[in-house]
Amino acid sequence: MKKRVPALIVLAAVVVAVVLWLVLRSDENPNTLELHGNVDVRQISLAFDGSGRIDALKVEEGDRVKAGELLAVLDTRTLALEARQAEANVSANRQNLLRMQNGSRPEEIQQARDRLDAAQADATRAAADLARLKQVAESTEGRGVSAQEIDRAASAAKASRAQAEQAREALQLTVKGPRSEDVAAAQAQLEASKASLALIRHRIDQGELRAPEDAVVRTRLLQVGDMASPQRPVYELALTSPKWVRVYVNEKDLGHVKPGMAAQVTTDSAPDQPVKGTVGYISSVAEFTPKSVETEDLRTALVYEVRVRVQDEEGRLRLGQPVTVDLKLGMAQ
Repeated sequence: MKKRVPALIVLAAVVVAVVLWLVLRSDENPNTLELHGNVDVRQISLAFDGSGRIDALKVEEGDRVKAGELLAVLDTRTLALEARQAEANVSANRQNLLRMQNGSRPEEIQQARDRLDAAQADATRAAADLARLKQVAESTEGRGVSAQEIDRAASAAKASRAQAEQAREALQLTVKGPRSEDVAAAQAQLEASKASLALIRHRIDQGELRAPEDAVVRTRLLQVGDMASPQRPVYELALTSPKWVRVYVNEKDLGHVKPGMAAQVTTDSAPDQPVKGTVGYISSVAEFTPKSVETEDLRTALVYEVRVRVQDEEGRLRLGQPVTVDLKLGMAQ
């Protein structure tokens, strides 16, 4: 009996200490709501916009990438040759448009005048020949010149006048230059060739796969030499910014949680290094507790999803990592 008394006293002291610790712990932070959850994983399946054979892969699994960083490249040598051909076509159409806009050169106008002078001289000579034959025919009463000769001279004179009239019209067109419709058609042809070149360059740009946001490479799905397409992702990326923590609140605590409330996120590996955050989203629909959530309540209890946006500049939180979130009730940022 004497040996049992000290043991009972020690056991009673331990029980009292545990009860006091639990009471003090429950009253230590009456304005703090403790929740459990995981760092949210938001994933992107990244594929090329175009199709082609993969020429190079720039990053590996686990690498951190920045927004706009080049991740992979397709073989675009055929498109590069098509682009050079399109550039030559644009240059030719541009020169054609400039030629029409500038109009006729002085040398071309002078040549047209010379052709008109020659045509007028021919018409004058043909008219003189016809007049001379008619005069001979009148003086000889038709015996010195036949009717056939007069007809041929008349036809030659008429043709010469027509040629002179054509030369005069040609000179007028040369002086006026191209019609506005022809200039517009040349302009449209130039724009069409430019659009064709832009389309080829766009297809070349589609041969580069870039990161849309800051992320971590989770999986590389294709290899160099594989055929890529918009339906075949090359990488799976996990977004790192902004970073969210997904927790669940039961209905009895739901009324204490407000958007903008201050929060502290801690992990089991670094409980003394909390990460600051704020409540950013509260679900309006109740659901049964997911299997992945860590909570002491019954599985059949209804909970509401809450997302806490964290400021993790040092990258302490890992995607999918289980964490503890302490919400400061009544405090908002």
